[in-house]
Amino acid sequence: MGARETGRPFLEMKVKLVVAALISGGLAVSAAQAAPRAQSAMECGVAADMAVVAHSLAREEIQRQKADAIMVRIYDVSESDRGRELMRDIMDAAYSKQQDMSASSGGTAAGQKFAEELFATCMKSGGDMDRILGRRS
Repeated sequence: MGARETGRPFLEMKVKLVVAALISGGLAVSAAQAAPRAQSAMECGVAADMAVVAHSLAREEIQRQKADAIMVRIYDVSESDRGRELMRDIMDAAYSKQQDMSASSGGTAAGQKFAEELFATCMKSGGDMDRILGRRS
């Protein structure tokens, strides 16, 4: 079993715990105006992880509906309105950023930068990721 595989069960358990927190936690701000706020550093980390995966799916030009289904399976947000909302905001941002880039630019470095910006913003702002994800009307 490789090094990458040995940490997978632990990572899956951590992600499921964070998703459970997303399910049980309430929104800190109005859903009509802002993305859900992360309520811990771990949630900021999961959001950044989602950003990497979302950016990769967008870069590979995976149809959005299929990409959403993949994300729901990976992050187990099917029963969490808050988790689905955060995932949708991250997917919207990833897919809109991909449209803004040419197919030849970006790549893995751009996805990593997107995730790092999201994580840094989340940590510095007490979980508010609107600067990166945008505000909904």
